[in-house]
Amino acid sequence: MADIEAPEGVIHDIGFRHYDGVRLGRGWIVRSLLVETFRGVFGLGRPAKAKIMPWILIGILFAPPLVFALIAVLLGLDALPLSYTAFPQALSLIVSLFVASRAPYCVSRDLRHGVMPLYLSRPMRRNDYVFAKFAGLALSVFAILAAAETLLFVGALLAKLAVGAQITGYLQGLVVSVLYALVLTSIGLVIAAFTPRRGLGVVAIITVLAVVAGIASVASQLLIYHGSATLGNYVGALDPYGLVDGIAVLWFGVDSAFGRDMALGATGGIAFTAAAIGIVAGGIGLLMRRYKKVGVV
Repeated sequence: MADIEAPEGVIHDIGFRHYDGVRLGRGWIVRSLLVETFRGVFGLGRPAKAKIMPWILIGILFAPPLVFALIAVLLGLDALPLSYTAFPQALSLIVSLFVASRAPYCVSRDLRHGVMPLYLSRPMRRNDYVFAKFAGLALSVFAILAAAETLLFVGALLAKLAVGAQITGYLQGLVVSVLYALVLTSIGLVIAAFTPRRGLGVVAIITVLAVVAGIASVASQLLIYHGSATLGNYVGALDPYGLVDGIAVLWFGVDSAFGRDMALGATGGIAFTAAAIGIVAGGIGLLMRRYKKVGVV
């Protein structure tokens, strides 16, 4: 009798329980990744050593508002020593260090350990990953800046400064905080996405921000000194902090944190705003392009 061949490709039920719960889908996955990124930036849900760097920087960022409020109370000042819109630039080093230390955490580890195929095994697209990481870091940067602005605002109210002026300044400070969060996140994440080594990413981001700021400042001052004030103010916008400061000066009419006289009018305001939008859109575009081939087998 001829041997009977067993059918190929048979799936045997060996008793595993089938999942019959609710499948939350792609939107829930993206939201969960965004929340995980936001929490991870502050070291929440991670070992104690992961919390040291971000919270030290946050503590340094929160100290000046308390000092400014105390000075206003003791000296009986009519205004804060530092405006809401100038505050982030005054502590630009701390803000830059925060972005530089957190951006590599968001993306460098995934690149180094090659876990993108694991993310993509779920109903999530590459652009969803980019959006979740970008939004998570941007919200984190905005959160610390907005919290510092809020401390400054509360201190001003306790010092019994003019309420109307403080509310206006506080709202302007929040808008500036949003701009800083978006622009700095765009720059930081793009650099981190091309540097799988976390330490290298931190150094690269700080170096880029510092070098660009230095070049922009020197070039701007030279042009202004030699009579090309308009061109000098535009060149100063090459620095992300100078760019956002220019937007605040031109649209809100506040004093420049750099002490510049920026008489550029509506044209300058539109140009600076367009530049900020270009940085954010360009950063997201570069990230999407970068992740087109990451994790491809």
